[in-house]
Amino acid sequence: MSSCINDAAPHIQKTSAHAIIVLASGLSQRLGQAKQLLNKNGDALIEVMLKLAVTTQPRVIIVIVPDYNAITDAVADLAAQYPIIQMVVNPQPETGMAHSLYLGIEALTDVSLPDERVLIMGVDQILLDESHLTALLAGSQVVVASEYHSWTYADKMYLDDHSVANSSAKRIIGLPLIINDGLLRQWQSALTGDKGLRHLIRALPPSKISTVTNDQLSYDIDTPEQLAYAQQKGWLDKQL
Repeated sequence: MSSCINDAAPHIQKTSAHAIIVLASGLSQRLGQAKQLLNKNGDALIEVMLKLAVTTQPRVIIVIVPDYNAITDAVADLAAQYPIIQMVVNPQPETGMAHSLYLGIEALTDVSLPDERVLIMGVDQILLDESHLTALLAGSQVVVASEYHSWTYADKMYLDDHSVANSSAKRIIGLPLIINDGLLRQWQSALTGDKGLRHLIRALPPSKISTVTNDQLSYDIDTPEQLAYAQQKGWLDKQL
């Protein structure tokens, strides 16, 4: 079952019965600079995403970061303002996203989640907004995931190539997503290197999964070319 996000979407009541894991410990090797510190409207991207996470009123936000002073300092400043933010430093960020998620699950051990729901999000989907997160939280399946095109297909979609935009090829089902806490802990031991949740989610029966479609999420930042495109569009600040 899928739904679409748009500016006219009805307001969905927020919940406080969830936790959030923000995966932000990537080394940005292909980009050549820390994507966490790219600027959007004058703020570092990691600050933008953490403030966005706060708007969903979670019980706790676990943010996994590399041991990089500019990033940890930015998170520490926000944590002083929002005590629900807890920072976990990943000492081995080169091991991949799955290890960061593993650390995030470990950090949730002492968190009471009455509805057993965890929102997992990254830091570089630069057009992610509050309405998408509230739509995810409104879902009731074991997994409520985001669905969007790959970068290549999204570029053609923005050029109004509807034959591509409507194609099911190259569609991604992934972050941000909501997952049942019990299932997340069950899968924890399978999280190694870059082997994250995607293959585990694909193995679930369709009745356990719903998706929220939002092709704005196609635009994450992994390469200098993607960064230049985002800056040209005005989605990120141009570097001085």
